[in-house]
Amino acid sequence: MKRFIVCFFLFLSVGVHHIFCQTKEITLEDIWQKYVFYPTGVPGFTPMPQGDFYTVKNKDEIASYSFQTGDKKNTLLSDADLKNASNNTIGISDIQLYQLDNSEQHMLIGTAYENIYRRSFKAFYYVYNFIDKKLMTLSDTTKGKQSFAEFSPDGSKVAFVRNNNIFIKDLKTLQETAVTTDGKFNHVINGMADWVYEEELDMAQTFQWSPDGKQLAFLRFDESRVKEFTLTMWSELYPEAYRYKYPKAGEDNSLVDVYIYDVNNQTKSKVDMGDNGNVYIPRIYWLPNATELIVLKMNRHQNLLEFFAYDLNSKEKKLIYTDKNEAWLDVTDEYYFLKDNKSMIVTSERDGYNHIYKVIFGGKIQAITKGEWEVAEICAVDEKNQWIYYLSNESDVLNRDLYRIGFNGKGKTMLTNGKGWNTPTFNPNASYYRNVYSDLNTPPIYTLHDYTGKQLRVLHQNTLYQERMQAYGFSTKELFKVPIGNDIELNAWMIKPKLFDANKKYPVLMYVYGGPGSQEVSNSFSRSMDFAWYQMLAQKGYIVVCVDNRGTSGRGDTFKKCVYKQMGKYESEDQIAAAKYLKTLPYVDGERIGIWGWSFGGYLSTLSMMKGEGIFKMAMAVAPVTNWRYYDNIYTERFLQTPQENPQGYDENSPITHAAKLNSKYLIVHGTADDNVHFQNAMDLVNALNVAGKQYEQFFYPNKNHFIMGGNTRLHLYIKLTDFILKNL
Repeated sequence: MKRFIVCFFLFLSVGVHHIFCQTKEITLEDIWQKYVFYPTGVPGFTPMPQGDFYTVKNKDEIASYSFQTGDKKNTLLSDADLKNASNNTIGISDIQLYQLDNSEQHMLIGTAYENIYRRSFKAFYYVYNFIDKKLMTLSDTTKGKQSFAEFSPDGSKVAFVRNNNIFIKDLKTLQETAVTTDGKFNHVINGMADWVYEEELDMAQTFQWSPDGKQLAFLRFDESRVKEFTLTMWSELYPEAYRYKYPKAGEDNSLVDVYIYDVNNQTKSKVDMGDNGNVYIPRIYWLPNATELIVLKMNRHQNLLEFFAYDLNSKEKKLIYTDKNEAWLDVTDEYYFLKDNKSMIVTSERDGYNHIYKVIFGGKIQAITKGEWEVAEICAVDEKNQWIYYLSNESDVLNRDLYRIGFNGKGKTMLTNGKGWNTPTFNPNASYYRNVYSDLNTPPIYTLHDYTGKQLRVLHQNTLYQERMQAYGFSTKELFKVPIGNDIELNAWMIKPKLFDANKKYPVLMYVYGGPGSQEVSNSFSRSMDFAWYQMLAQKGYIVVCVDNRGTSGRGDTFKKCVYKQMGKYESEDQIAAAKYLKTLPYVDGERIGIWGWSFGGYLSTLSMMKGEGIFKMAMAVAPVTNWRYYDNIYTERFLQTPQENPQGYDENSPITHAAKLNSKYLIVHGTADDNVHFQNAMDLVNALNVAGKQYEQFFYPNKNHFIMGGNTRLHLYIKLTDFILKNL
């Protein structure tokens, strides 16, 4: 027996050793060329307008399935259907966008999808008729691609934007009508947002059908007074210049007007919203009665948001609700207008935390949720049964749980487990929803539920990804707190080497984003590709850490908005303090702490390194803002006001101001065609470093935008970043 036990443990020891020896080594090619660590989902999942069904797009069909049973109802569209419909070459695999009309008799199909900026796009659209099994082009393809094609409520017409103008196609008469004709690149835009509205107010399509389909409301952007920015495109013998309207901090914006188009009379009228020289029109909505249009108007400081109701019959408008804040307000899509046409459900930070309110137009404002926690999103409003479904971090600031609560603020119930991050998508009547769940070390799991939260079935578990995590020996991502004094603790995560030895000392790479209202430390499986890269670095003996500084979200106005008018100050101080705390840990090599980030994170990694008095051995910045005077006005003025009002807020925490303090290894990377954070930022910092006589490394990607992607570009970038880490940390 003793001999057997000895042999058994010898076998166990050898087996364990064999397992560790056989752990696969993560390579950059695995991550960015083979996409081994890219989680998958449920393609084409969309709740259908009628009934309790949803769609899924497979390689050769788009089919409908029952929420309740999970059974396939029917094939909506197949490759064979498309082939038989006409002499076309379109297949299901070519469909990148699709939308059903409310009657489910027609489907809009978008192919040859092409990004314009972050949210805007254009494509060739087709309409498939389920009754006669015919397919037709939405519009003459020789006139160019279309954007934001959308059925009218009765499915008889489709509105779309092409070349900055709005058109309506009648699907019965096949007549195409131009709603506007004055659209012109870099001058006038109808029905879609200008660059800065799209980027910073989360809007691209700016037209809305009325509920009865008789009217079309839209925004018109007059860009004439907005200054142009030029991007050089390096390709031909003589490089081309791409010019577009980009309002930098303190500069003029587009003049935005609201119009209503009468579909039957083919006439349009302007809604008088008063002075539009220094305000924003961030949203328009129709009330259910189809005779009143809600127009949101926000001041330039973005701390006053007014809701106006415009009556089509009387041609009068009235103020129905106002939200204000001492610092700034975030425009959201959390506005639900109820069928009584005199009340709405909204979210607001008016009590210091983001919560849900029921508002009577021009009257009572009733708090539905309250507490020292935040509502992240309203997911659905079931007006028939008086329920609101929402996400919040009440269970933990790092979680997102789904709750249900009555319109009267009673009956609050958590529908999830309080242990991770949830993202639900409800069907139209809020009787079912699909949920995407993950936690710190669990990739997304897709499940179906009824309105009580009961799980009906699992759609997809990312099992292959989980198996790969095990095969490649992924380390567990751990949560912890970073004390920085004054009773402030910052949330953080850490990835240690797999065979971590607390008696050894390890170098640390800190990742940072840290922008206002962001959150990188959460109990979710986020940034999966970078997560795999961090695991690769852990295999090479590095600890990777991320810390959410003051200014980030989920912890109320006091924590988030202390950065107001001095953006970069507390954020960089917190990253420096976090590095100093890490230095005290017995297993951290305090002389080998580095920091890196992208965009705002590139700004913050650069500023923290320069102000850190040598705490960081190295820093890397990808596409960083280096001077907020160079960035767009909606984002920047939201937090700093204008440069004319607050020059010190712009200059005191600009990395350019601190260029002479560089005393660490530094790499700056930028795409020369970055339409968001202009290449100008990198050039001016490099100039300042040259004047200060500082050494650094730089790398620029010709014709690449803010995301630095395409072909082997991402792989090349991460080889560059990895080599810099291995060499300097």
